[in-house]
Amino acid sequence: MNTPHTNLGNQDAGLTALAGDIVDRIESLLLDAEATTRPLELDPYRGKLFELFVTAHAAGLLVEGGEADLTADGISGHLASRWNLADVAQASVSRQEKLPTKSLGRMRMLWSFLRMWMEWGYAWDRWPEFHDN
Repeated sequence: MNTPHTNLGNQDAGLTALAGDIVDRIESLLLDAEATTRPLELDPYRGKLFELFVTAHAAGLLVEGGEADLTADGISGHLASRWNLADVAQASVSRQEKLPTKSLGRMRMLWSFLRMWMEWGYAWDRWPEFHDN
């Protein structure tokens, strides 16, 4: 019986769905912060984003190059694609014009988010070095 293979397939599908949900929730928080012009570094955004970081870490989704890559680079790629930031930036360079205000604001917000996400990852990975049993 090949039941373990079936379960692995279901587990992969579940992780992919979880990763998609986490990215959707991150995007929702970022867009809410944008709409309310409130900084991500303050609650409620910081706390909610950290909860999503903990969930992603617990699920093993913070592995670069994984099937569901929720590292800072992975999330950046997902959101930049959804927001069409690469095309907007390329068009801005080719036309030698400033980035549209909305896109520039989203890039800044994305950088703010990514900085927090990377800092949490760094601290989380180094925790055992400073907390021996």
